Amino acid sequence: MAAAEDVTGSDVGRTRRSFSPRYPAWLTSPSFVYYAIFFLGPLAILVAFSLATQTGFNAITYGFDTSQFHLVTGSLYVKIFARTLVMAGVGSLLTMIVGYPIAYWMARYLTTYKMLALLLVLVPFWTSFLIRTYALKIILDSHGYLAKYLGINIMYTKYAVAVGLVYNYLPLFIIPVFASLERMDWSLVEAATDLGAKPFNAFREITLRLTLPGVVTGALLVFIPMSGEYIIPNILSGGNYEFVGNVIGDQFVSAQNQPFGSALSISLMIALSGFVAIYILFATKEERFGA
Repeated sequence: MAAAEDVTGSDVGRTRRSFSPRYPAWLTSPSFVYYAIFFLGPLAILVAFSLATQTGFNAITYGFDTSQFHLVTGSLYVKIFARTLVMAGVGSLLTMIVGYPIAYWMARYLTTYKMLALLLVLVPFWTSFLIRTYALKIILDSHGYLAKYLGINIMYTKYAVAVGLVYNYLPLFIIPVFASLERMDWSLVEAATDLGAKPFNAFREITLRLTLPGVVTGALLVFIPMSGEYIIPNILSGGNYEFVGNVIGDQFVSAQNQPFGSALSISLMIALSGFVAIYILFATKEERFGA
């Protein structure tokens, strides 16, 4: 009897044992090599530049000088940092206001043409970011039809920059929100309305809460690149409304001051690191929810 129990116990142990395949660690070496060369390498060069000393036009001496980071805290550059983050926040909010109803309509009401609508959302990604921005410049131009017939002349202002941010990054918000809405059980909303909940309350308590990870993920997916934007402020504001990215570009290209430009870049990375952490948190939460 004891022998039979031992055999049975061993059989149970064998059935609970995991037989998932194990792959050798060296298979990940190409990814690590690529990561080291094209991410860690440029980042190390950037750090080395930021700690160097400018000794002349396009002449630097490598060392450990943190004076460049002290210049970043000047009132002018703090103002530019604040302007960049505020504008990226406003652009993200406007993207949410425009993008969520579109994603909701696609997921809730479309059936036959759902994939066609998703394809139309992705169509702008088929063309160059630069070309799309120049096309928007033609629309917003002071001599264009928008200004001529509707009297809307916002070219070379912060409003043109806001329109450009929303237009270029809107698909990045719609896609994760649409994915969250697609996985949602709509019978929960129907049950809430059957129990007497008003449509808006059902949306707020069920739909919005269940899709919140997708909303936050989409918002951060557009906020982070908006904060480092260079092309849109340069083209649509004509240099009247610069972001940190424009200042960094000027330091590298015009002023040939690589140490200060690198210090600005690292400072922007540090400022965005908290938002990246939030993005990873909600992306992981959404992945668990989808599983």
